[in-house]
Amino acid sequence: MKSSLLRAPLCLALLALAACSGKGKEQGPPQMPPPEVGVLKVQPQNAPLTRDLVGRLSPYRSADVRARVAGVLLKRTYEEGTDVKKGQLLFQIDPAPLKASLNAAQAALAQAQATATNNKVTAKRVRELAPKGYVSKADLDNALAAERNSDAAVQAARANVETARINLGYANVTSPIDGRAGQQQVTEGALVGNGEATLLTTVDQIDPLYVNFTMSVAALEQMRSAQRSGDVTLAGADKTSVQVTLPDGSTYAQPGVLDFSDTSVNPATGAVDLRATIPNPQRTLLPGMYVTLTANLGQQHKVFLLPQAAVQRDTTGAYAMVVGADGKVARKDITTTDMRDGQWVVNGGLAAGDQVVVSGLQKVKPGAPAKATPWQPDAPAGAKPAGKATSGK
Repeated sequence: MKSSLLRAPLCLALLALAACSGKGKEQGPPQMPPPEVGVLKVQPQNAPLTRDLVGRLSPYRSADVRARVAGVLLKRTYEEGTDVKKGQLLFQIDPAPLKASLNAAQAALAQAQATATNNKVTAKRVRELAPKGYVSKADLDNALAAERNSDAAVQAARANVETARINLGYANVTSPIDGRAGQQQVTEGALVGNGEATLLTTVDQIDPLYVNFTMSVAALEQMRSAQRSGDVTLAGADKTSVQVTLPDGSTYAQPGVLDFSDTSVNPATGAVDLRATIPNPQRTLLPGMYVTLTANLGQQHKVFLLPQAAVQRDTTGAYAMVVGADGKVARKDITTTDMRDGQWVVNGGLAAGDQVVVSGLQKVKPGAPAKATPWQPDAPAGAKPAGKATSGK
């Protein structure tokens, strides 16, 4: 009886100890809340189809100024590297021999005209005497032939005078176009135009300028395939704009327009040659410069725009982290086409309404929970986002 009374309190004590032990196991250490991240809820939209390319500038027109007659170069009348007008005198060749040739041609013309006058008088007299039988038929024929020959000699002499006058005009070498005259190629005192048209200088028209560039056949076919599928609308040649970036990284203020697209592939490069016209009123751009250009080739449809910080890359390609409806983070592999105004253009891998993680990426990993908060573009890194999400229109 006594032992039964002692066992009862002992059992109660063991039960109490077990209850306390179980309660401690249930509490354990406190759980960390899911990390808070800034997300952008994306929607499909249209975006310009652009390509970054490298091009080289060339003159709109370029004319070689050459000596067209033989002679000694007397002087240069322009300042090298300055703008000149069409018809402006650039060089002067010694005109003395050319003037002598003109004088000789004029004298020959006068002699031919005098002979022609005499032959006309003779022919007129023979015509009057022939019907009366005072001259033979042979004399008549000879007089008429002499008249015709003298008329032809006058025409030939007149042509020689005109040629000599033209050659004398070539002694003054003028600019064939408006543009900027380059360096003098021949010094004064040199004999030019002797057997060949000696190059004296070059005049380049540099407003506007051409920018020549190429695009691979694969890139062109990819765009045409996207157009056939309705994902892209390509602009016409006269509506394709080009924005030039200067070697120092600044953007050139004047946009250009595509004005030529070759119909065949260049066998040397395996690409298609393209050309755009760039205004150059301030003469900022110079022929021969290499520039980076962004060609706006049309419109892309149903694409997504992501801030640069939201796109990550690894050995498999580009990807973005997305917070799903269940509050867990998932990785989505994406396809990007180009960057526009600091945002990546994504044409594959995302769906409308996806909440893409922009800030706080270092806190998340696939399969782990995260608290999505609308991302603010101007919020500093690590700051708590607030406000509404920015969505594509």
